[in-house]
Amino acid sequence: MTTKSSRSPIEKAIDKFLQSLRQRNASAHTIKAYTGDLSNFAVYVGSRDWRSIDHLTIRGFLSLLYEKDLGKTSVARALAAVRSFYGWLAQEGVVEQNPAALVSTPKLPKKLPRVPTIEEMNTVLDGEMPEVASFPDRDRMLFELLYGCGIRNSELIGINLDDIRLSSEAILIRGKGKKERYVPFGDSVKAALASYLPVRQHRLAERKKNTAALLINQRGGRLTTRSVGRIIKKIAVAKGLSPDVHPHTLRHAFGTHMLEEGADLRSIQEMLGHERLSTTQRYTQLSMKHVLEVYDQTHPRAK
Repeated sequence: MTTKSSRSPIEKAIDKFLQSLRQRNASAHTIKAYTGDLSNFAVYVGSRDWRSIDHLTIRGFLSLLYEKDLGKTSVARALAAVRSFYGWLAQEGVVEQNPAALVSTPKLPKKLPRVPTIEEMNTVLDGEMPEVASFPDRDRMLFELLYGCGIRNSELIGINLDDIRLSSEAILIRGKGKKERYVPFGDSVKAALASYLPVRQHRLAERKKNTAALLINQRGGRLTTRSVGRIIKKIAVAKGLSPDVHPHTLRHAFGTHMLEEGADLRSIQEMLGHERLSTTQRYTQLSMKHVLEVYDQTHPRAK
């Protein structure tokens, strides 16, 4: 058993670093992960002094983790822990440079979240809201807007009643960086609005409340993003979807299904409010079905 007096300089420094994380109110998950990763790093470097620990040493440490069959995600996290530790050492004046900064992060596979199929979304939106829906007309409205317009959760709760343009079938959306855009909506959203607005008005009259917010909670106040997330998950599970479904899943489904049905990326980019087309390309799942259809329809040798 290692006593405090026999601990190496690096082990003592790690203790102080972890203490600084606690003082900065870092999450318990981060502290636990960093404790394990840095403990392994301390064992690897042993009694070496700071000057002898360079980027090659750190690469050797990562190689050891790979040999232990750790995945790229775990190795990337260990490297992040070492980088953070060295950043703190530099602030404390213990080292002049961060050797971990010279080590590239393992390339992680980009995992796209599983998107509900068009049929699954129709199952959720066709028919009555399940019994778990405490405010059925409003809850349908949430699904219709998130999936029907592809907006973000934060944009959804920011919609005011005056932002609805019924005559032009569009909604004014305030996006990231206070950028505004108009997003079109179809018959399903229009029908949901027709059912929800009278109920909303009645609920506000009961509570003797007045608000500009389109979407309200049971007390007549504006919904929060957390509440929306909870409602979406609860109803999605009740309708047979994965418990991983959250508001952003519906935005992702919007882009994916539009693409599968033949919409061009530029139009999807505009509706989603992406600054760069590359974001839209990453965001939408190019299904093999769509790729093959485009090839068959456009390549001169495919006809």
